[in-house]
Amino acid sequence: MRDTYILGVGMSNFGKHLDKGLKDLAYGPIWDAIRDSKVDPHAIDIAFVGNAYGGVLQGQESVRGQVIMREAGITGIPIINVENACASGSTAFYLAHRAVAAGQAELALAVGVEKLFCGDTPTSLKALSTSTDVGIEGQMGMLFAGIYAMRFRSYMAKYGVTREQLAKVAAKNHLHGSLNPHSQYRKPYSVEEILESRTIADPITLLMTCPLGDGAAALLVGTREMAERMGKRPVKVGSSMLGSFDISGRQELSIAARTSQKAYAEAGVTARDIQVAEIHDAVAPIELYLYEELGFCEPGGSGRMIDEGATRYDGKLPVNTSGGLTAKGHPAGATGIAQLAEVTWQMRGEAGGRQISPPPNVGMTENGGGNMAGETAVVAVNILKGE
Repeated sequence: MRDTYILGVGMSNFGKHLDKGLKDLAYGPIWDAIRDSKVDPHAIDIAFVGNAYGGVLQGQESVRGQVIMREAGITGIPIINVENACASGSTAFYLAHRAVAAGQAELALAVGVEKLFCGDTPTSLKALSTSTDVGIEGQMGMLFAGIYAMRFRSYMAKYGVTREQLAKVAAKNHLHGSLNPHSQYRKPYSVEEILESRTIADPITLLMTCPLGDGAAALLVGTREMAERMGKRPVKVGSSMLGSFDISGRQELSIAARTSQKAYAEAGVTARDIQVAEIHDAVAPIELYLYEELGFCEPGGSGRMIDEGATRYDGKLPVNTSGGLTAKGHPAGATGIAQLAEVTWQMRGEAGGRQISPPPNVGMTENGGGNMAGETAVVAVNILKGE
């Protein structure tokens, strides 16, 4: 397996785009990634297109990737459709990385796109609820906010985490989102405003929850030689790992812990080496849970991290400098690639007002999707290294 590098990246503004379909949303980020990479688009060997809910919400099945790529003017190459819940974009990247690493392609395109606004919020929520076993969990009427709320109430009881600490996570991410021109929400909120917002599923309030959104992101994966020709700091893929749920009873660790440990090992790093991370805060409080699962703190230490401001963009370990899903938004299939774009921008020193100083050398993304038997169905973890 040879080394791979992230070349160009592109991302749309996340938000409510009633006048745009999947093709329109993806077009700009695809060509932004091509221009950023300074490669000839005719050199792209293969494309992986991630989308989770286009079949349910737009009625476009089977050939979504081919439809999107035709609009972008890129045809005649293998185009692979990728559907893997909210980790669809991350899975597209995983496959693009593997194709180049294995020598099957020199230049691979990964795209993630989603359109969740369809003019009827209950229909959108019903689509999201299909990311489980609809014959078992789906019959229980549980949405993700409720599942997260139950999981986090147990965590609060075990470690004494407070509602104020939950709100501090959301306040941090809304601050970061206010500095990101691509974010769906660009207004900072105080801890008090977040706690006073409408309860969604106790202890989660509206301003702790990611919004519905439309958007797309794209990136190109290539060789070291291509990265060096760009004239920018090369960003190497240290590892890309996918994990799935396990109900065998043999696993003592969570899916996030299992997958991240494999990613650290493949990249030759530890959690202590991570200098910036984008993680899956579909509801802001789950970020605290993930601090522990990803090895950023000892069991029960997440409350201290948020109290000390350690995960602000100017803290010791910046987390979700993009605003995270809470503020940047969460167009499901686009999220994983948007996370990778943010870490790439941070490593290149291109993150504007939210830029970490000095630019980090080792970054991480963690993206989850779906729910099976009380555990996240799929988790993607990527480690990037600046050279």
